Amino acid sequence: MNRFRSAALALAIVLSASVFAGPITPPTSPVTPVKDALHFLVIGDWGRHGEDGQSDTAGRLAAAARKVDPAFVISVGDNFYPNGVASVDDPAWKASFEDIYTDHALHTDWYVVLGNHDYRGNPQAQIDYSKRSRRWHMPSRYFTKTFEAGEGSGVNAQFFFIDTSPFIEDYQRQPDKYAVDDQDVARQLRWLESELKKSTARWKIVVGHHPVYTVGKRKKEAGGGIQKELEATLVPLLEKYHVQAYMAGHEHDLQVIRRPGGTVTHIVSGAGSEVRPLGAPDKDDGRLFAAATAGFMAFALTADALKVEVVDDRNRVPYSVTLKP
Repeated sequence: MNRFRSAALALAIVLSASVFAGPITPPTSPVTPVKDALHFLVIGDWGRHGEDGQSDTAGRLAAAARKVDPAFVISVGDNFYPNGVASVDDPAWKASFEDIYTDHALHTDWYVVLGNHDYRGNPQAQIDYSKRSRRWHMPSRYFTKTFEAGEGSGVNAQFFFIDTSPFIEDYQRQPDKYAVDDQDVARQLRWLESELKKSTARWKIVVGHHPVYTVGKRKKEAGGGIQKELEATLVPLLEKYHVQAYMAGHEHDLQVIRRPGGTVTHIVSGAGSEVRPLGAPDKDDGRLFAAATAGFMAFALTADALKVEVVDDRNRVPYSVTLKP
């Protein structure tokens, strides 16, 4: 009896230790490093105290980071559910970020945008946390950052991080729920056009929270899968200034979309935790890939190509595509 009791106690200790050890990282990742490329990872809609698959996805994200040594991670918003953070001292920082993305390979720069759930709390606190954390970067609600598109390439890639929640008219009508009513959308658009116009980068990538086009759960809700406010204001700028990709989250799935007649590839990587079902397919929705699975996306950027790899909840790459400038 004592022997069985000792074995049970040992098992309990092991299980207890595993609970506090953080996300379990797979021994390897299916992503493929590209020689001399600028590698980065994109994940969104994750902040659930490790629940709803967040910890498992964080482990796979860590495995990918170990494989490709990313220069940075992009978070496309809804960083903290359900109501953002209250301050830089909110316990959610530890429970949903610091204690989840613990792997050394993920202690790189994180460039972050705000989502609608972040606007239910104190958005300024997420900006202010940039002064406390060495890896969290949100210098303002919208900003730009330029990198070399591959080691030794001499070619620039410029990222434009924008704040999409104030664009959404429904949020403007709910000031008690979403604190967006004091944000000047016209001013942000003028800033974006000015930055795009003066950019000399070969690669231009815009990052926001809300997708312009979606085949996810909100396909019916968003007028046939179109966020009308963003299509009217954002898409003309993306096409005019030859932006190659628009990256977003909000939908809890993974999507790659190229609308008929469009020039921009729309990428949705909002599956950092909870997953939701997709909308029904139709011939005009532009989906190149869509899956209701937890996961993220890995990118390898060189002077002449942007390789996109989707990583799913089974630690596989079910879809990959290469974009040209």
